[in-house]
Amino acid sequence: MSSRAATPIVGTAAWSLPRAVQGAFPEGDSLLSRYAQVLPCTEINSTFSKVHRPATFERWAAQTPPGFRFSVKLPKAMTHDARLKVPSREVRDFVRSLQGLGERLGVLLVQLPPSLDLDRRVARAFFRALRESFDGAIVCEPRHASWFTEAGDQLLVEERVGRVIADPARPAGAGDPGGWLGDHGDGRGATVYYRWHGAPRMYWSAYGDDWLRDRARDIARWPKDTQVWCIFDNTASGAATADALRMKALLGDA
Repeated sequence: MSSRAATPIVGTAAWSLPRAVQGAFPEGDSLLSRYAQVLPCTEINSTFSKVHRPATFERWAAQTPPGFRFSVKLPKAMTHDARLKVPSREVRDFVRSLQGLGERLGVLLVQLPPSLDLDRRVARAFFRALRESFDGAIVCEPRHASWFTEAGDQLLVEERVGRVIADPARPAGAGDPGGWLGDHGDGRGATVYYRWHGAPRMYWSAYGDDWLRDRARDIARWPKDTQVWCIFDNTASGAATADALRMKALLGDA
């Protein structure tokens, strides 16, 4: 990889080690500790539907090396049930519950339901409450067409929220970079977050070699000071871990 290119970090949603790839991971005291010796990041999805004790996050952090990073998915109670109409106190309490991750907390992920259209006032209030509690990277995965408009993109830029680059790209535009991409819009100083769900069957299908090579070439174009995350969410069949290992190797050779 060129010295002028970003150094992406690759991982999976959660940290399962399917039998087919367990040989690629050294022995360890837990699945997470084994995973973290090979892949440098993971996305915590269980926060979407479950409340964890602070001690749980402390334990997870202790099982990983200092350079390891977690992203954390916000609860569906905020994104799907309340549809972003969340009191600032609740936002603050959730972020405070993550303190056990310490410096290993890298990104907060806001995934929205496909039915949630853009309400600029509500969205702005929510993202500002989140920013008041968290000064790290925030990314959003909207899934309603109204977010992929000039107004939707401008809102995310103003609130310094990156837009997830998703696959499959639904609706149109979901596979393109958007939202906050740094002061100059070129990725410098920003977090770019790829989230790959598997195709053609979402959450199940593995990706082919040609697709992975094409994505690796795309990723290698980001500037050096762009923080690039590549998360495989095709976990239902165990494909994510093998895909992450292949992508990590491809990026190392890019």
